Amino acid sequence: MPASPTPDAPAPVPAASRAALLIVFLTVFIDLLGFGIVLPVMPRQAEPYLAALGLSPLGIGAMIGVLFSVFSLMQFVFSPLWGRLSDRVGRRPMLLLSLLGSVVFYAVYGYAVTFPPERAAWALGLMLLSRIGAGIAGASVGTAAAVIADCTTPENRARGMALIGIAFGAGFTLGPLIAYFGLALFRQQPWGVGALASLLSLVALLIAVSVFRETRRPGVHGSRGFPTVSGTAAVLGMPRVGVLVLVYFLSIFAFANFEATLARLTESAFQMTNDGNFLVFAFIGSTLMVAGGLYRPLARRLAETRLLAAGVALMIVGLAGVGGVAWAAHGSTAAAGWPLERLFYAAAAVAVAGFAFVNPSVSALISKSADPDRQGEVLGVNQSFASLGRILGPFAGSMLFAAHPTHTLPFAAAVTVLVLVATLLLPRVRSAGVSGGP
Repeated sequence: MPASPTPDAPAPVPAASRAALLIVFLTVFIDLLGFGIVLPVMPRQAEPYLAALGLSPLGIGAMIGVLFSVFSLMQFVFSPLWGRLSDRVGRRPMLLLSLLGSVVFYAVYGYAVTFPPERAAWALGLMLLSRIGAGIAGASVGTAAAVIADCTTPENRARGMALIGIAFGAGFTLGPLIAYFGLALFRQQPWGVGALASLLSLVALLIAVSVFRETRRPGVHGSRGFPTVSGTAAVLGMPRVGVLVLVYFLSIFAFANFEATLARLTESAFQMTNDGNFLVFAFIGSTLMVAGGLYRPLARRLAETRLLAAGVALMIVGLAGVGGVAWAAHGSTAAAGWPLERLFYAAAAVAVAGFAFVNPSVSALISKSADPDRQGEVLGVNQSFASLGRILGPFAGSMLFAAHPTHTLPFAAAVTVLVLVATLLLPRVRSAGVSGGP
């Protein structure tokens, strides 16, 4: 006769877990898809309004930067709140609310760009509102990670977390493609990008309403009230969690130096047109998606700590290679040759693959270290600090890119940060005895 389960044993994973994982993938994918649809055209659509207000070129650049950064700022502020609420009221209502928010605020963006230049203040106000709202709605990545934690065993946790990285890569790759071809449906109207992003979010919402079932296990009750500084400090003070959050923040910061300067580097080194740059970003997203797919079978055999260390090492090698390309291309009067361009693609692929290994490894390790009652809250804090890295990284990278004519400083800074991670923080993770593999 089989033994009865102990009272403390976790409830069995529901049969609908695959559907839940599909919805999580779809939610993150749609978030990044909308981001990728709007991102390429937002500066160009905002610039005429900013010029109509009489701003200087420096002022225009600063305001465009605000439109970009406020998205990540909202994720930084609201990710712990989303996570804590999902621990209290459930994952399903929070993810549905996230998708509904995307529907509404991408539609607001589409409406904002229909205003004539004479009403620039209204247009920019609505654009800013849409970016704030989309950032709040997109703060659900920590909740999505909590769904994966609900639906996977500790042994399969890293493979589940890799789905988020694959969704990021797919959304980042297909967003610009859908924008490029889909705008033909709207006869290249400026509101088309907002309409596309809103419609895709609506499709995801309808699917989630029909398919997604609650994954938070019965009897689990999260913390009450709003997140506080002391609450966040308590999460960071958990054994192993604080070190892992710092590893993730610094890795995001380093990678954001690369992301924020990529378009400027390809222009200065290879004199790439917008179409060429579009292909570069599609290549980056495709690499992220493929590397995330490769991570899943590797996670069956290797501990997350080893995969995390490998990811950091790959990022160091790749970003150093990109910096080397920037150095070699400096001083050329014409575009750098094809061999140097091939080296750039190879180095970028290595860096992106490394990041694809870091992301799920950290999330899985943090999830294993967290109390089951606080999965959403803890993973939300982790995503909050990731958003902070996406705020500070682009700012630092953009400043460093212009600080020296070789344009190597962003990559030198990123490599330096990652070397510090490898030498100072990863040994602490390993010595803490965190292991997710056999």
